[in-house]
Amino acid sequence: MDLLQSSYAPDGASSPEDSAAASSPDSSPLRLPSKSAAPAVDDTALALSSAASAARPLDPSLHLVAFNPTADQLWAPILGPQHPHAPISSASGNRNHKLGHVEDAAVLPFLFDEQYNTFHRFGYAADPSGLHIVGDAQTQAPEPDTVYNLAPSEHKRRRLLAKADNQEEPAPPEAKNPASEEWILHNKQSPWAGKKEAPPAELTDEQKQYAEAHAAKKAEKEARGEGKSERTEVVVKTTFHGKEEKDYQGRSWITPPKDAKATNDHCYIPKRCVHEWVGHTKGVSAIRFFPKYGHLLLSASMDCKIKIWDVLGSRTCMRTYMGHSKAVRDISFSNDGSKFLSAGYDRNIQYWDTETGQVISTFSTGKVPYVVKLNPDEDKQHILLAGMSDKKIVQWDMKSGQITQEYDQHLGAVNTITFVDNNRRFVTSSDDKSLRVWEFGIPVVIKYISEPHMHSMPSIALHPNSNWLAAQSLDNQILIYSTKERFQLNKKKRFAGHIVAGYACQVNFSPDGRFVMSGDGEGSCWFWDWKSCRRFKTLKCHNGVCIGCEWHPLETSKVATCGWDGVIKYWD
Repeated sequence: MDLLQSSYAPDGASSPEDSAAASSPDSSPLRLPSKSAAPAVDDTALALSSAASAARPLDPSLHLVAFNPTADQLWAPILGPQHPHAPISSASGNRNHKLGHVEDAAVLPFLFDEQYNTFHRFGYAADPSGLHIVGDAQTQAPEPDTVYNLAPSEHKRRRLLAKADNQEEPAPPEAKNPASEEWILHNKQSPWAGKKEAPPAELTDEQKQYAEAHAAKKAEKEARGEGKSERTEVVVKTTFHGKEEKDYQGRSWITPPKDAKATNDHCYIPKRCVHEWVGHTKGVSAIRFFPKYGHLLLSASMDCKIKIWDVLGSRTCMRTYMGHSKAVRDISFSNDGSKFLSAGYDRNIQYWDTETGQVISTFSTGKVPYVVKLNPDEDKQHILLAGMSDKKIVQWDMKSGQITQEYDQHLGAVNTITFVDNNRRFVTSSDDKSLRVWEFGIPVVIKYISEPHMHSMPSIALHPNSNWLAAQSLDNQILIYSTKERFQLNKKKRFAGHIVAGYACQVNFSPDGRFVMSGDGEGSCWFWDWKSCRRFKTLKCHNGVCIGCEWHPLETSKVATCGWDGVIKYWD
């Protein structure tokens, strides 16, 4: 211990007396001197650099600064001479706009409207700072009035003063005569007050020639019945294209052949195109085989014409029916095929005689019919149902021509009508994405089917066993509903793979019920197996949309398709 003390003792305390005094119990404790373990560093350069950086101005063009500048350095004005073409600004060091420094100011919309309306009404307003008045305010008023704090009486007084200041000299007596020019100048009620009407200018020779030519064209159109005020009546015409309307035995050309019968109970998928019917100038919207026999094929087109084609014999067009002024939307045969219905966008429903091509009767409600159907019962073939664009299903008695019933529950245009349950009920689909089931003759819905996930169903087909409905849904699938009491969705059967979104492609069954088929928006015809729901085959049929497909009622492997390319194809 003594050795340790002696090593730390100062030079003047090396005597034995001092040592004894230091080691005595009455003496104060030993205090060791502070020692730094850090090596000696020369901070002269650091002091010089910090002094230089504090005095040195900051170059605003630098992207990297080697020292920490102060706030005064950051916002200091740029040193050096001003650029001769640069705008002079006192806040050049704190510039956030090309013209200087712009500060945000928040003004309540009410305060702004108050000062704005005050300025336009009285000619003065308060500065946004609230310290000054802009405009012609009374200097004696410490706080000038605004439009919102003036009393109604003061408003009225100022309005009268302004009216008196602007009062003009009294109007002359001629101003009371509306036929005079003075009345036009002084009458404040006239929209032409203060304006003097100029006499009509003379037309130039070129303008006169143009007016005469326009009047001659208008008169010519009115003479032809093309004026807007007159509604032209479509002349019903028909043309027979066959060799003769009756054969040597006196049988009509629509009489089915006696040997026409089903050759096989099983249907087969067609493989190739065996014939094309070309005659329509625009897209074909619907095709229907002759009932039970299928020896004739009826087609409706967007070229306003309906044609019927021979299927078994010459395979040519037999007759053309022209009675619509706009595109034909739907067609439907009667049970025996001797008559058929057509619905067009000209808002007319025509009832045609298939053999002669004459229109038996015409029906219209002023709305566009989207679907037409006759009651399938033999004793009710005179009853017509039509789904209209005004959300109604209208029922006509064609014998009297009167509307006997209206089914008005849908919220959108009606797309399909399908009879079920031995024709005692019918199912309708609409643009409102719902299915409704009706008792025939009673305008009350007995079943309403609508789910959030449902889409519009523009085509519905009845299975040959009458137990199922196939509905073409616009979310690219075919849904199956039961025709029993509850009309339930069969979740186990669903046919998908085709693209039909946006198109009312027809869905159909084979006569034996083993296959489901449908057109699609890409021109193909799809075939599915009914039991397994698997895709069986896809045929590329048309260049545009394949809108319709029909299975021949007797020939078990033949299918007709139509598309928007105007062609009808026959497949085997």
